[in-house]
Amino acid sequence: MSTKKEENDDSKKTSSVKDSDEQTPLDELVEDAYQSVLENEVEDAVPQIKAKPKSKTSDKSADSKAKKTTKSSSKLKAVEDDFDEESTEKKLVELPNEFYDAISRDNEKEIPISDLPGVGPATSHKLKEAGLTTIRSIALSSISDLVNNAELGDKTAAKLIKICQEQVGLTFSTADTLYSERLGLERISTGSDNLDELFGGGIETGSITELYGEYRTGKTQIAHQLCVMVQLPREQGGLGGNAAYIDTEGTFRPERIVEMAERFGVDPQEALKNITVGRAYTSDHQVNLARDISAIARDKNIRLVVVDSLTSHFRAEYIGRGTLASRQQNLNQHIHFLLKLAEMHHVAILVTNQVMARPDFFFGDPTAPIGGNIVAHSCTTRVYLRKSKQTKRVARIVDSPNLPEVETVFEILSDGIHDG
Repeated sequence: MSTKKEENDDSKKTSSVKDSDEQTPLDELVEDAYQSVLENEVEDAVPQIKAKPKSKTSDKSADSKAKKTTKSSSKLKAVEDDFDEESTEKKLVELPNEFYDAISRDNEKEIPISDLPGVGPATSHKLKEAGLTTIRSIALSSISDLVNNAELGDKTAAKLIKICQEQVGLTFSTADTLYSERLGLERISTGSDNLDELFGGGIETGSITELYGEYRTGKTQIAHQLCVMVQLPREQGGLGGNAAYIDTEGTFRPERIVEMAERFGVDPQEALKNITVGRAYTSDHQVNLARDISAIARDKNIRLVVVDSLTSHFRAEYIGRGTLASRQQNLNQHIHFLLKLAEMHHVAILVTNQVMARPDFFFGDPTAPIGGNIVAHSCTTRVYLRKSKQTKRVARIVDSPNLPEVETVFEILSDGIHDG
């Protein structure tokens, strides 16, 4: 009896061992499949992160179990290291700055205008006088621009624009390319953390930002401070460039530039030399000054253009309903040229705008910006400024393609704009 009992026990042990041997490969397959799905999901969620090299294993190897275990643990460690939120955000933000530089990219494609087919010394001189100093500026122009401003024929203008567009590469591109360019977009700090957060990091280049509000709401003060901030190095929130200021109301004050420059550690004399100021006395003069900026933008390294204010002369010169259509059309052309100027030279355009009180508005804030739908559609980002207690002001995003409609508080002091 005892012998049979021992045989039965041995048989049970043998069967349990076989069951465990048969179960082990199944557990390994399930675990590997689960890890594979997990890794694929993580890689799809973070495509910018490159996974660490995978070690190759042989299924026929005797120590496959040990190698699979090592492989799974190494993959999990790589995923855990790469999926850290802070490091991921840092990679997504810093990577485009390493490979995308809009100005350098344009310089690589740039050729002298005189080298274009059919462009002689006379045509080249006319183009430069019209503010078209680069082939990119010609590529972004319309046929009527070349006909009216550079005195070229229709066929010559059309052929020249087509050649420049092919050289620059103005065509369709994929959304991921545009996304990379947006991530590498340069911004100018306002000197206030609250305002920078409102603008998504600062005033962006390549677009028009409009500030509108009543008198003493800080429009001109922000414009002055940006003229100083743009001169700072990139690590301090600037672009290491210069500014151009079109003053239509006689409100530019060099004294304010000196006070703000001293606050940010910039030599006041150098700060003043790096700001090109033009006093516009009529709407036509204002338009011509904008075209002059286009001609000198590259040579003077201008990265910020301020128009303070945009609608002052148009509002004063075009009186009555009979001139409304002409005023809006001329204003529309001026704003679109400013937008092309931002695209041509990758500069930030800041315009201030006057307001009016709507007499038919009985409830709420009756304040409305001048210019109507023409200005509203043309400006990329619109910000409404209003007064608060004492020196504090409130800024609110009214319209933007990517920024939420939120508001923040800032303060105007003797040395510039501060957080409220």
